[in-house]
Amino acid sequence: MASIQKHVVLPASAEQVWDALCDVGALPTRLVPGFVSRTELEPDGRARRVTFANGMVARELIVTIDAAARRLVWSSVGGRMSHHNASAQVFPEGSGCRFVWIADLLPDELAPAIAGMMDQGLSAISQKFA
Repeated sequence: MASIQKHVVLPASAEQVWDALCDVGALPTRLVPGFVSRTELEPDGRARRVTFANGMVARELIVTIDAAARRLVWSSVGGRMSHHNASAQVFPEGSGCRFVWIADLLPDELAPAIAGMMDQGLSAISQKFA
């Protein structure tokens, strides 16, 4: 199973970045503008449909929103991956914070494409919180 770990240090506070991350229906406006173009929450709030700027659409189950740990866990279901689980967590660091994104997925062959998308997402986060 491929495991991809990425991180970025941001000048914003951990609280500010967490507030945007845990707003799971507002990715294009609060966290990753330009990377995600649309997010639609399902009525029960336990899943979202994410439309990426490249046209890809994914249904993501919201697994955990842990405010105490500032950690969000989700799983992409359907599509080309037979398994996907990801987490993002925010840690205070100096006067800013560290944003850590981890994705585990199958098949392994999709790892380079997913890693590239994660890089694009981190770039969008960095621009949002510059």
